[in-house]
Amino acid sequence: MELEAARSFAAAIAIGLGALGPGLGIGILAGKAMEAIGRNPEAANKVQTAMILAIAFAEAIAIYALVVALIIKFV
Repeated sequence: MELEAARSFAAAIAIGLGALGPGLGIGILAGKAMEAIGRNPEAANKVQTAMILAIAFAEAIAIYALVVALIIKFV
């Protein structure tokens, strides 16, 4: 019983901390991209493309954290 509780706690910590960084990063990234588009609307397509690519990379880190949490929980 103790081992199961420890696994659940470890999985919760892994996904919690693993999602915190990408969440903050995506928020800052989107805010700065909107600021850049507001300053230079002609560059909106370039900024948007780079923003979406960077968000995908940041989201991949959160997915890795989810995989680690699932491995801790079920293995």
